[in-house]
Amino acid sequence: MSAASSEPRKAGVSSPTDIKEFVSSAGSSLLVVDVRHPDASVEPGDAKSLAVAGFPDKDSNFRPNAINLPWSRESNSMEVPEVDKDTPIITHCGGGGRGQKAKDYLESVGFTKVLNGGGPKETECWAEYGDK
Repeated sequence: MSAASSEPRKAGVSSPTDIKEFVSSAGSSLLVVDVRHPDASVEPGDAKSLAVAGFPDKDSNFRPNAINLPWSRESNSMEVPEVDKDTPIITHCGGGGRGQKAKDYLESVGFTKVLNGGGPKETECWAEYGDK
């Protein structure tokens, strides 16, 4: 269970232990895919998680291993990261719902090492990769 909530993690969100092991074995090749939407009118729930954890910013080296590729509820898809299919990837949104959809989608197009990390609402999970 999340330390921030008495509710169990959403289906598919990896455990903090699994995430820690995944991050450790991935090393510098880890890619974190933030699927939250920058426009709160499209995804109103993202405003709350963005207040806790902002988007990756390469210019300031904030979350240097992360990129933002928003999940589209309309198309049930997302832009595919331009990396090798065996790159270790953690997907996340605010709490794990769209992170799971993104994980499933990336696996459906051939990515082989993908975990759903939940997101900032899952504080124990987030602690393992949120600064990556």
